[in-house]
Amino acid sequence: MDYFEKMKGTTKSPPRVSLSEIIWSWIGAFFGIAAVAYINYNLLEGTDLVMIIGSFGASAVLIYGAIKSPLAQPRNLIGGHVISAVIGVASYQLLHANMWLAAAVAVATAIAVMHATKTLHPPGGATSLIAVIGSQKIHDLGYLYAIIPAGVGATIMLVVALLVNNIPRSRRYPEFWF
Repeated sequence: MDYFEKMKGTTKSPPRVSLSEIIWSWIGAFFGIAAVAYINYNLLEGTDLVMIIGSFGASAVLIYGAIKSPLAQPRNLIGGHVISAVIGVASYQLLHANMWLAAAVAVATAIAVMHATKTLHPPGGATSLIAVIGSQKIHDLGYLYAIIPAGVGATIMLVVALLVNNIPRSRRYPEFWF
């Protein structure tokens, strides 16, 4: 019975955020994703490179909408994406004959290594999974996937987060670097 009791939760839902917080989160997410998407669709079009991956949408939630979260800090953003990308590529290259196994190993290992390196960033799990289940274009990148899109894209989003999140007096980003 104690097992099921734990599923009730222990606290109430957090309070709503202010309209100002909502607006600044929107502005940050818009410019962060716009910068990465612009490079992807206008500068890299016709190349074998890609800049935007789905996990960046989840990163945007953290670095523009939950800026005080330890999971949203620069070390976690960059480290989580790059480490997870390397693990995802390795998992695909070693286990692609069994995609279900490659996918599971990539995400589980990414989580473990992010914990061990203090770079836990939930979108990193998606970055590792994308390396496994992504298109042929993603697979063709090999370990370059860890640099572009994972590292460079996350860095562009970080620069936007630093610029936008520090405009209003009510916001401060980052909480810590290392």
